[in-house]
Amino acid sequence: MKRFGQLLFLCLFVSFFSCDKQSKTDSKIQKEKIVISDEEQDFLGITNKDKLSAASKRALNWPKDATNDWYFEHKIHDLKGDLAYEEGVVRRDPSAIIKHNGLYYVWYSKSTGKTDGFIGDIEKVKVFPWDRCDIWYATSKDGITWKEEGVAVKRGEKGSYDDRSVFTVEIMEFEGMYYLCYQTVKSPYNKRVKNQVGLSWSNSPNGPWTKSKEPILSPADNGEWLGDDLQDRRSVVKKGDFDSHKVHDPCILPFKGKFYLYYKGEQMGEQVTFGGRQIRHGVAIADNPKGPYVKSPYNPISNSGHEICVWPYNGGITSLITTDGPERNTVQWSPDGINFEIKGAVKDAPHAIGLNRTADNEKEPTEILRWGLTHEYKTWDYQYIRGFTTQTKKNHGSYKEGAKKKQ
Repeated sequence: MKRFGQLLFLCLFVSFFSCDKQSKTDSKIQKEKIVISDEEQDFLGITNKDKLSAASKRALNWPKDATNDWYFEHKIHDLKGDLAYEEGVVRRDPSAIIKHNGLYYVWYSKSTGKTDGFIGDIEKVKVFPWDRCDIWYATSKDGITWKEEGVAVKRGEKGSYDDRSVFTVEIMEFEGMYYLCYQTVKSPYNKRVKNQVGLSWSNSPNGPWTKSKEPILSPADNGEWLGDDLQDRRSVVKKGDFDSHKVHDPCILPFKGKFYLYYKGEQMGEQVTFGGRQIRHGVAIADNPKGPYVKSPYNPISNSGHEICVWPYNGGITSLITTDGPERNTVQWSPDGINFEIKGAVKDAPHAIGLNRTADNEKEPTEILRWGLTHEYKTWDYQYIRGFTTQTKKNHGSYKEGAKKKQ
């Protein structure tokens, strides 16, 4: 009987605690005073207006004008000519494509030889495929068959900020001038090295190019490494800002009378969260294409992403977020170039996209993605540039429905 009494008391206590907890939850919802229209309740399939899960609350904040116009699927194809795969050569990270005198132009990172990793004499080995790169360029009449024209920007002289590698380049054409921004690394290349961003300019896409004497963007200087092991990039006393380790993948866009330099930030002591690396994007703004560039106080402007892929649309800036973070594989748009909202999700997207800047940006949100360039890993040692095409995908029916429509 005593045992029965203990069990009864326990059941009553658990029941009271559960009811009390539920009551507090309901009370909290009431205090939030979330007002839901009948239309919203019907559209989102919410059972009770006064009992909202966290998912329902997020859904209520989704854009009211959400459409499928931002959704697309892609296919990849081989290129011909000098950009076809070549054993022993790395060609990767194509820039955007521009057109000049009837020819398409693209710039890219190029190196030769296999990757050794961080072993032996660092001054002699190649630690990454993008190590010991120069920036090359190629032209094409049709975007399929490409002719390699030569080096555009070489690595700097020993002791300069870009003496080890120049890579991951982007092009901006503005008022008859051409600007190449790119990542730079100074020797020695260890795992704690801090990548920077360089700039070169010319009055012709064929060069010659004048190089900035100093970087136009550098990592934040507010993190602190733990210990002296230069090959340990995980151990920190303090992580610092989202870009305390590296600034990568730069892209400059003219926007609202200024110049917005979008970039990928890597943090000291970077971790893996939500199944992806801890990568976020930032922006730095200047009055002149050559700078100085000042980082936005609102950085980071994304909580996910990898390579920068941005383009103007409808008076704002669109960003394709891929690879890393909880919002990967989404297309986002911002009216001010800083505050981005998700406009659509995609099944997958090409990597390291070279956008076709000759496209009509205003025709559709993703018109600029109808064709362009990407890179692909043949092996860890060797990558090559390929083409991609996309199409909008506004309907998603069952397999049988799709089969009927094709008949």
